[in-house]
Amino acid sequence: MEDEVSKQKQKQATRGSMEFLSSKPYVPPQWASHLNPIPSHIFSLAHLPTPIHKWNLPNLPNNTEVWLKRDDLSGMQLSGNKVRKLEFLMAEAVAQGADCVITIGGIQSNHCRATAVAAKYLHLDCFIILRTSKVLVDKDPGLTGNLLVERLVGAHVDLISKEEYAKLGSVTLTNLLKEKLLNEGRRPYVIPVGGSNSLGTWGYIEAIQEIEQQLQIGTSQIKFDDIVVACGRVMDSASFVRTKKLFKVKGDLKKWNKEDCGDIDVQKNKIIDELLRLDLKEEGGLNDEERSKHDLKTLLKKIALMEKMVGEKTPGHYS
Repeated sequence: MEDEVSKQKQKQATRGSMEFLSSKPYVPPQWASHLNPIPSHIFSLAHLPTPIHKWNLPNLPNNTEVWLKRDDLSGMQLSGNKVRKLEFLMAEAVAQGADCVITIGGIQSNHCRATAVAAKYLHLDCFIILRTSKVLVDKDPGLTGNLLVERLVGAHVDLISKEEYAKLGSVTLTNLLKEKLLNEGRRPYVIPVGGSNSLGTWGYIEAIQEIEQQLQIGTSQIKFDDIVVACGRVMDSASFVRTKKLFKVKGDLKKWNKEDCGDIDVQKNKIIDELLRLDLKEEGGLNDEERSKHDLKTLLKKIALMEKMVGEKTPGHYS
């Protein structure tokens, strides 16, 4: 009898531990239910909610507290914020019948590592294009950092020089690989740099809701004045701006960018496009003609918001 009970408990534990491999229907927060399209399914790949811990830093100004959202605890192989986006992106890949995924990033990209691990969990092949220096592009990249994890889970790694990456762009490079795989009879699903697109934004919608719920349930006496986002991806910033606006989170969202992300005008236009795309419920980016037709006052407000985020000033007044 005891053996039977033990076997039953073990079976239940195993079933519970494998639940993350099954997608489940997604129900959006009420404040985001007007957005379109709404994801139909989500994988529970991350260990959520991640805790919010007080950070006892020395020499803080009076009446100042710093708290940390510990997304480094979202899972050993999938740690960080990237898995939040992958929960939606991988669900769409599986729903579309993909047998492999393609993504692209830097030589030690956290996103590429997380994508490779998530693909392995879901029995999908993973093809990664990694950007590196011209000197190293024809050499074995080695087994260090994220590359070690990617190779351990069997990801297919292609290297490209930074110069070639700048010349062709990530979209062209992933599309070329997609066409190659299609010609081989594969069913690839392309995930953009950083997993950052309108579908990936839903990961941040869930993150903002998670923070608010934690404040209400566990630390209701705390009211944050600022949300500080440490990131190099401009689309991550756009996602947080949009979700904060939707959920009416109190306090400012600020980004201090210490990373060289390329031409500032290009990056600015990327954020503008992402914000407008979410507002207009469009999947593709906006070309110059579409941008000029958009409500000028709304566009100028969003440009002003972008200028504030990157710390630059643009002549003119926005109201």
